[in-house]
Amino acid sequence: QVQLVESGGGLVQAGGSLRLSCAASGSIFSINAMGWYRQAPGKQRELVATITRSGNTNYADSVKGRFTISRDNAKNAVYLQMNSLEPEDKAVYSCNADVSHWNGGRTPYWGQGTQVTVSS
Repeated sequence: QVQLVESGGGLVQAGGSLRLSCAASGSIFSINAMGWYRQAPGKQRELVATITRSGNTNYADSVKGRFTISRDNAKNAVYLQMNSLEPEDKAVYSCNADVSHWNGGRTPYWGQGTQVTVSS
């Protein structure tokens, strides 16, 4: 199986920065798209940013210009640099990976989530 482990969440003041990391391990042939999603209390989970294996990125309008997604294919890792954080960014952030297995199968996996809290 595959495990995604996130790190880097925490408490930061408005205007501050955080960097989230997510590393995948296990039965992986390759990882296709990777992404970050977030869920605030009482709200549905929403896409924050995605990145293809070749590096093409996509961002939610609410984070464009403030967040940057990147990945290291050799480490099966994805990162989210979050700058100019706002109280509205408070949520549980989870990473997602579209994994291709050695047997030809393909499965999406989720991390356990990491809390990001932004104080005003």
